[in-house]
Amino acid sequence: MNSQEFLPIVSVVVPVYNGETDLPELIECLRSQTYPPHSVEYLLVDNNSCDRTSTILQAAAKSPNQEGFNQITIRNLSENKIQSSYAARNKGIRASIGEIIAFTDADCRPESQWLQNLVKPFADLEIGISCGEILALPGNTVLEKHAVRENTLSQKHTLAHPFCPYGQTANLAVRRQILARVGLFRPYLTSGGDADLCWRILRETSYQLHFAQNAIVRHRHRSTIKQLQSQWYRYGESNKYLHELHGVDLMREFTTGEYCYRLARWLLKEFPVAAAKSAIARSDLVDLFNTPIGLINVRARAIGQRQAKLPESAWDIERF
Repeated sequence: MNSQEFLPIVSVVVPVYNGETDLPELIECLRSQTYPPHSVEYLLVDNNSCDRTSTILQAAAKSPNQEGFNQITIRNLSENKIQSSYAARNKGIRASIGEIIAFTDADCRPESQWLQNLVKPFADLEIGISCGEILALPGNTVLEKHAVRENTLSQKHTLAHPFCPYGQTANLAVRRQILARVGLFRPYLTSGGDADLCWRILRETSYQLHFAQNAIVRHRHRSTIKQLQSQWYRYGESNKYLHELHGVDLMREFTTGEYCYRLARWLLKEFPVAAAKSAIARSDLVDLFNTPIGLINVRARAIGQRQAKLPESAWDIERF
């Protein structure tokens, strides 16, 4: 089959929690998609928000076509029993009609050809998972520039995972028939659900994963230390949960000696060189603080690994 002619019905599922700031731009991005509007539905699932999310979603689902945008189908759903993005995604999956189910997040900005490029690989019947790239939205803070330099959210990191590759739900699509076989997301899992689902598919079936590099969504990096620590703490929690669920050693912590060595190397070598270059306008401020920001990240991840406790309910896998 010619991939150019492969246009299956697609359901795009987006969990939303307190998304009033992000939703207008996200909905604009969905309306600008090049995928045929009659072949796609967008299911936006309010996960017990306490802001104006519900009002915005209701209006979006009822709003007529806007000039310059496609007439798209937006379905407004809610998941108020379980506070979990994975439970919200399951709600959308169960209500969906698509042969292909795609995922992104409320704080993402899909480019106009995102869905078209994400779905193309499924023309090959051996492909069960397609994931696109996650790039950064423009940012001005040192922390945002650090994340851009490290490609923190790039799928290239997760696709190179030493245990098994996976795609992040910010930019992911799967065949509906596979979910009927392996189950949906674990609704009570709070982190690592994307890896868990991809690993179940790749290890329990013969389907393959494809990296659709031109299927791009953009995401805003964290701009404060608190947000950054929370992000890396969740990465640590994910490592612990996946370690218990899949019996694989994913946890890595710096020893005190490693921390001291990296700080000493930064103070005595990296910082003076970067400061000298900065003085003659040959380096950015992020060059001065790249190492300590990285150490903050790995410390937050280590704390997340140590403190995470997988709830018994997280073993549950929902079914259609």
